[in-house]
Amino acid sequence: MLANHFQNGIETARLVWSRIPNSEESQLLDDAVGILKKNDGGGVESLDYEVIENFAYREEQAQRGKLYVSYLLVVKWFFALLIGICTGLAAVVINIAVENFAGWKFSVTFNIIQKSYIAGFVVYVLINLALVFSSVYIITQFAPAAAGSGIPEIKGYLNGVDIHGILLFRTLIGKIFGSIGSVGGGLALGKEGPLVHTGACIASLLGQGGSTKYHLNSRWFQVFKSDRDRRDLVTCGCAAGVAAAFRAPVGGVLFALEEVTSWWRSQLMWRVFFTSAVVAVVVRAAMGWCKSGKCGHFGSGGFIIWDISDGQEDYSFAELFPMAIIGVIGGLLGSLFNQLTLYITTWRRNHLHKKGSRVKIIEACLVSILTSAISFGLPLLRKCSPCPDSDLASGIECPRPPGMYGNYVNFFCSKDKEYNDLATIFFNTQDDAIRNLFSAKTINEYSSQSLLTFLVMFYALAVITFGTAVPAGQFVPGIMIGSTYGRLVGMFVVKYYRRLNIEEGTYALLGAASFLGGSMRMTVSLCVIMVEISNNLKFLPLIMLVLLISKAVGDAFNEGIYEEQAQLRGIPLLESRPKYEMRNMTAKEACGSGRVVSFPRVVKVSDVVSILRSNKHNGFPVIDHTRSGEPLVIGLVLRSHLLVILQSKVDFQHSPLPSDPRGGGRSIRHDSGEFAKPVSSKGICIDDIHLSSDDLEMYIDLAPFLNPSPYIVPEDMSLTKVYNLFRQLGLRHLFVVPRPSCVVGLITRKDLLIEDKENVNTLELQSTSNSATE
Repeated sequence: MLANHFQNGIETARLVWSRIPNSEESQLLDDAVGILKKNDGGGVESLDYEVIENFAYREEQAQRGKLYVSYLLVVKWFFALLIGICTGLAAVVINIAVENFAGWKFSVTFNIIQKSYIAGFVVYVLINLALVFSSVYIITQFAPAAAGSGIPEIKGYLNGVDIHGILLFRTLIGKIFGSIGSVGGGLALGKEGPLVHTGACIASLLGQGGSTKYHLNSRWFQVFKSDRDRRDLVTCGCAAGVAAAFRAPVGGVLFALEEVTSWWRSQLMWRVFFTSAVVAVVVRAAMGWCKSGKCGHFGSGGFIIWDISDGQEDYSFAELFPMAIIGVIGGLLGSLFNQLTLYITTWRRNHLHKKGSRVKIIEACLVSILTSAISFGLPLLRKCSPCPDSDLASGIECPRPPGMYGNYVNFFCSKDKEYNDLATIFFNTQDDAIRNLFSAKTINEYSSQSLLTFLVMFYALAVITFGTAVPAGQFVPGIMIGSTYGRLVGMFVVKYYRRLNIEEGTYALLGAASFLGGSMRMTVSLCVIMVEISNNLKFLPLIMLVLLISKAVGDAFNEGIYEEQAQLRGIPLLESRPKYEMRNMTAKEACGSGRVVSFPRVVKVSDVVSILRSNKHNGFPVIDHTRSGEPLVIGLVLRSHLLVILQSKVDFQHSPLPSDPRGGGRSIRHDSGEFAKPVSSKGICIDDIHLSSDDLEMYIDLAPFLNPSPYIVPEDMSLTKVYNLFRQLGLRHLFVVPRPSCVVGLITRKDLLIEDKENVNTLELQSTSNSATE
């Protein structure tokens, strides 16, 4: 009977394996998702954050009153509430699942190693392998866009670049379940970066009313259809993801402001802050519910917060020097980490991943086996240490009872009152390992040899794991690496400064901040996040010091890890500062010498189809002529709008003359929602539109559909000014024209300070009465 079950299991595994597409069957999905194709840019497309003020938009604005504006405002706040609730619940599900898988895994392993360490090792490796396999299988077969942290892609989206597939429903599902498998499987990665992507997906799906493909949509939620409104929702989702990951609502707001967004305003700040506050309430309520034991192994360690409020209370001026050294080490190791991951990821994409999905699965499984072997095998080579004198006030028990993990783990120790310091940080969940490294009142818990061994091995594992086809965050691995060398420096300070109030855990916290600053190059948001997760405001000046130093040192070698990965994925980010070479260039030089493809105001349908097929441009100038025959630019028409017009055919006309000679002010048959592109999809393609020969002979008057007021710059404007204008306004197209010959008017600050109508009428009445008196 057992043999039959075993044979059935083998056959099932063979069937699953045979269904995995090989390199010849698949088109290498991540080449179509997240990587810019040099041929036609098929994987990346710009977003239309600019308001297209065509006649459809103007008619809708004219019909909307103050009541509708108030309704939209209420709906935006309601969406902020929903984003906070859903992101908080998603974080709770991920954390409960990860903690239960990890807790069950360690409990089973500890129980088995009481009888046989070999059997325990085999079970430990198999459990991790099964979890990692489930994660990589979901990613490669269901949601390839869910691989990695997702932060570079979301940063690109908020910068104005749409990578197809990053905000789909299947990406959200793949991110959630893939994170559970990869983090629960013990890989050297975290779930915090994927939570940012998860929050962005939730926000985007709510904004478009759900998923149409999977029939999980509602027309009640289809209110915001423009890229501009979706950008605000995705920003709220990013902040909610950070707030849920670290239980740091203020840090989430600052993370969205500092790291991922390229455009910000005060109204958005309020909604982002409200969303983060909602997440904090949801997470707090879930943790309170789980304290009653209803969540299995999930406990206080389920969400990242390492309370060291009972740690070092004061520091001396002499300690600033070793703290500055921690900042330098963080900058060096962080920049080295960025460079190594860039090299390895480039090699992996160019050689390894081109061989198909099977190779990705094999690679992730091999990394899982290697990680499990190191985390289980290295503590076996380490001699156990005698337990320190028990301190009942600290609440720390040494050693831990068999089958338990935490501080002072008894692993392969011959005596009862001994513990394995390397197993305490290696053979443990990452959250508990960091809690052990941050812990106060535990001087001499770790030897320098164990910390140095862990630092080298985990650093190497983090570099190798980064880039595998699983959801992977870098916050927690960075904290573990930094806290390890920070604790090493703390041991040196305790030994040579000989002061009783120095805590090694304080230096571990500073080391964690320095490595994250040296790798991610964040300052303000990271400082607030570290203060919130440590629950100790006294460390704020010290964290600021090490962050400034580590960022300065890291900037001397390369860019931050998100910028490096965005460049590797071909995401054309516009950074906050233009390149130095742009100062000596003009707008005309940047345009190149190519001919501008334009349309006349009334254009033949066959000409539109021909132009759309012959190039990939997304915006076209529309040219009309004055009575004297001089050309006149009357606006900009988008490719997506032309495709909608061609598909509907309702605006075709037989006459080659304008439908309204006065300017095209006729009532059109479309609303602005019809021109909105579905989120994170390619929308309508010219090959999908079928036109008869009679249709091709007809004409279209483009005046009602164009944007009559696009942004324009003179041809001799400095490219630096053009760059700042383009990025800060979130533009997709910018007209370059010759120097104007005349000036119609001049707008100053007072012309933009428009008061309410009642106040204006009052002022006019007063001015009239005064003039009458005079």
